[in-house]
Amino acid sequence: MTRSKRIMVVAPARSLPQEAVAPVEAVARSLYGDAVSIDFHAQCFLSKGHFAGPDAARDAAFAEAANDPMTDAVWFARGGYGAGRLAPDLLDRLGPEARRKKYLGYSDTGFLLARLYAARIGRPAHGPMPADALRDGGEAAVARALKWLVEDDAGAIEGSLGPDAPRVAFNAIVLAHALNATPELDLSGHVMMLEEVGEHLYAFDRSVGAILSSRVARGLAGVRLGRVLDAPENDPKFDQTPEEILRYWCGRAGVPFLGAADIGHDAGNKVVPFG
Repeated sequence: MTRSKRIMVVAPARSLPQEAVAPVEAVARSLYGDAVSIDFHAQCFLSKGHFAGPDAARDAAFAEAANDPMTDAVWFARGGYGAGRLAPDLLDRLGPEARRKKYLGYSDTGFLLARLYAARIGRPAHGPMPADALRDGGEAAVARALKWLVEDDAGAIEGSLGPDAPRVAFNAIVLAHALNATPELDLSGHVMMLEEVGEHLYAFDRSVGAILSSRVARGLAGVRLGRVLDAPENDPKFDQTPEEILRYWCGRAGVPFLGAADIGHDAGNKVVPFG
């Protein structure tokens, strides 16, 4: 008898609101019945100040889920801030089981996705998280994530590239801050997709400039622009749009600007498998 697929939810950053659990489970049941189980690690609901429990608890939950032979995928609960605080030796604690799993999240969890991808552990991807169930249109976002996690559904994947084009996707400010923590990250030949939320345009400009002036820009096949949402008004006005900002820094770095990407901090966020 074939066992059901098991997806473990952990929270490397902020706590998951309890009210997100029921809609996620409902979507999973409607799509897969008993063939898929969504297990929310108890750590998801811990709270220590800003974080989903102490750093050590978040480390331990991730390592437990990644190493669990009965878990097929690790799904990050939500972003916020905290994944960049996980222990430097965290990936050293991962065994062979961690290398066969998918890992899905975005926003602040890009810190962990970058580390996993640099170490070539598993199949990291940028895409919707359980907390997105609480957004308008969240049911579709959750369904999209599950269809990739469970069945590699091509319809869930960001569609601007062919299947053989290596790609990564990140929140811009997260990647700009993650660069020093992932010196082994090699993105040569990749298309990079960047999105942002809630930052002034000058801060987006600063992040993009840091990324495209760094070592990871060397050999990039191109950059695409996801959605830049909820930017506060700048005084004085920052006299460039997000696309103009990205085009400017791409020009300075000699990296092709390739247009739009269908990613962002919203329910329309598509899945971008790394590589």
